[in-house]
Amino acid sequence: GGTGALGAHVARWLARQGAPHLLLISRSGPDAPGAAELAEELTALGTAVTVTACDASDRTALQHLLDTIPAEHPLTTVVHTAGTMELGQISELDPGRLESVLRSKALAAAHLHDLTQDLGLTAFVLFSSNAATWGSGRQAAYAAANTYLDALAEHRRARGLPATSLAWGPWGEAGMAADQRALSHLKRRGLSPLATDLAITSLHHALTHHDTAVTIADVDWERFGGTFTAQRPSPFLTRLMTSSAEPTAPTATADANPLRQQLSAAPDAQRHQILVRHVQTLAAAVLGHPGLDAIPPAQPFQELGFDSLTAVELRNQLAATTGLSLAPALVFDHPTPNALATHLCAELTGRKSAVAIHTRSAVADDEPIAIVGMACRYPGGVRSPEELWELVAAGRDAIGEMPTDRAWDLNTLFDPDPEHLGTSYAREGGFLHEAAGFDAAFFGISPREALAMDPQQRLLLETAWETFENAGLDRDTLAGSDTGVFAGGTYQGYGASGSSSAQEVEGYLLAGGTPSVMSGRVAYAFGLEGPAVTVDTACSSSLVAMHLAAQALRQGECTLALAGGVTVMATPTTFIEFSRQRGLAADGRCKPFASAADGTGWGEGAGLLLLERLSDARRNGHRVLAVVRGSAVNQDGTSNGLTAPNGPAQQRVIRQALANARLTPAEVDVVEGHGTGTTLGDPIEAQALLATYGQERPEG
Repeated sequence: GGTGALGAHVARWLARQGAPHLLLISRSGPDAPGAAELAEELTALGTAVTVTACDASDRTALQHLLDTIPAEHPLTTVVHTAGTMELGQISELDPGRLESVLRSKALAAAHLHDLTQDLGLTAFVLFSSNAATWGSGRQAAYAAANTYLDALAEHRRARGLPATSLAWGPWGEAGMAADQRALSHLKRRGLSPLATDLAITSLHHALTHHDTAVTIADVDWERFGGTFTAQRPSPFLTRLMTSSAEPTAPTATADANPLRQQLSAAPDAQRHQILVRHVQTLAAAVLGHPGLDAIPPAQPFQELGFDSLTAVELRNQLAATTGLSLAPALVFDHPTPNALATHLCAELTGRKSAVAIHTRSAVADDEPIAIVGMACRYPGGVRSPEELWELVAAGRDAIGEMPTDRAWDLNTLFDPDPEHLGTSYAREGGFLHEAAGFDAAFFGISPREALAMDPQQRLLLETAWETFENAGLDRDTLAGSDTGVFAGGTYQGYGASGSSSAQEVEGYLLAGGTPSVMSGRVAYAFGLEGPAVTVDTACSSSLVAMHLAAQALRQGECTLALAGGVTVMATPTTFIEFSRQRGLAADGRCKPFASAADGTGWGEGAGLLLLERLSDARRNGHRVLAVVRGSAVNQDGTSNGLTAPNGPAQQRVIRQALANARLTPAEVDVVEGHGTGTTLGDPIEAQALLATYGQERPEG
């Protein structure tokens, strides 16, 4: 970094201190802007100067450069000031972006250390950053690279080698933060720019006092501490701060406050939009964005790049411009510009309803539940209910070979012997061969988080979007509603710990693979505030989810409800387990209630229904596709084995569902059975159907 802004200041200081020779290296060398003028200036101070192009992150090139240093002018001091800024949260980083920052900072420093440690240096100086000391919003890679410099200095000192790492705050006239917008942003957070003379004096002080790692910054501790400790305590800052960081609410009256004046003159319908734009404007300024396009009204502040420090800064700006006393957790309590504007509007107009409570009375327990939207993904390339109907009507076979894009060893997985351990004697099933595809950016999800997400979560998000679209609803309409999510799903082994690919996305795997997050992620993505429940009752999960959704609608817990389920097999465990039980159909095809039945077949898919009370659907003008009159769930208790079906229990739940629907068995025209295709399950189910639906019907 010898020809950079900070390097140039250090070079001038060294020349004034009488350095006989300076070797200034950078990637551009003599071609760097201002390099020739700098060399002339240093020469005029009596110092011999050599400006050379060399990338210190290239070990071979650096070794060659060191070999060319003449013996009569031995190397005595190394000053490493180079750096590359790459803005981005850790969730946004990919290996390429991280490597570009680490290369110029950390890798170059590592090479300088390795290649000079035996040269008897008197000083080894590293320019770090306060991003490594206390963190810095959206500078994840930069913070990591500079932390390495601090650690390298400690490592050298422990080995008896000279080393000083200086974690700088912003310089006022040089460096990567030396533009007016960045400096204004940092100053609002309590970091004033360092004057160059003061920075150089501090550098001299650190070297003469043999400091190993020191932070040099001009800090307004009261302002900085208030934002830094907003979400977590800091004993270090507690000792330094001498007064509360809580800002005093402005005392401006409504008449003197420009924003209040604008709101008072505006119609009610426009006040919310005025405040949305006001929040967007301040948020863009805090994050350093040039316009409002970077601050979508419905996007969470966290996804926009806000951390605890910038969140409190936005709160302080809003407190100053509105005259309100606002809580430090304001941005976390009202997580989007829309939600925050709604809260501010209520506070400013005196119509305080800080927490919107959805209170609805329960309705009659026999209220029919309307199906007003649906979407699905099933084997055979089915991507809509219409395509599912076409597949059934045409009698097409959707069963196929096992997928080749999963971590399944298909060469060893199949064995026709049911007794062979660790193998499956079936090698076909109903698979979603496109399950790996997902448009993460559409849902505002980073590539690393998307990779850590179970494909079941991804499919559920896409299917939920299509279900709402099928019903004529969009995310803006649904956000903040009491819509519920009831999803059937189970753990299928995606992201199992220990694999190298899983280790690459550690930190996202827990949420990405936990079944309970399936429903919660849908609620989060659409801003739904009703119940969010993931149900795992094996094969009946989707039906139980729909039962619970209908109950919630009748109880007034929600006014709309997504209900359904998803299955994507990340591992072949289910095939292997059922092979040992000899419960699989060898050809992968289930033959329910047939003499040819030889076992079940496994498949994948996703299906969701949008449910609404029938009276609400009619009042809202929603298309009614079908109605659910009644449902029931039960368990058979202690039966003839943990996994064995029980006929009387099946009869009881059928009769309970009929009673709840106010129907008699004779009024039911069509029954869709479970139909496992097993010699045990099918006869038990058939008998239960005959004992219930087969009664009270006219002969013939």
